[in-house]
Amino acid sequence: MAQQRLPEEVKTYIVQALACFDTPSVVSKSVKDEFGLNVARQKVESYDPTKRAGKNVSKKHRELFDATRAAFLEDTSEIAISHRAVRLRALQRMAEKAESQGNMVLASSLLEQAAKETGGSYTNRREVGGLGGGPVQHEVRTLSDFYGGKGE
Repeated sequence: MAQQRLPEEVKTYIVQALACFDTPSVVSKSVKDEFGLNVARQKVESYDPTKRAGKNVSKKHRELFDATRAAFLEDTSEIAISHRAVRLRALQRMAEKAESQGNMVLASSLLEQAAKETGGSYTNRREVGGLGGGPVQHEVRTLSDFYGGKGE
């Protein structure tokens, strides 16, 4: 069977998806969904210059990959899950669903994860301080203090 020649738009899509750390399998599926083309995982991998299969990728696609990867790594603010509030909302939905299905072990695990996410809420740490938040005052006594200076 003859090698499938991909349109430039599809090649660009593949290179950019790989640069954003999508796996070749995920990219292959998304190319099918977006463009209606069946592209083998191995073919997709040939567009990743960080892989052995992509060692002969064109200069144009290598530069696109590098630029896309740099931009992706620099700006994670557009990725929803990078925000704590988004993660907490997702954990909330999952915990509610687990509880409604009677899966208390999972619900408990999700609650624990949410507590860790908020930071410090999960720990049993206690801070002890003296009056007014100052240092704890302590006094050192010896046995002779208790026995009035008489022997031990």
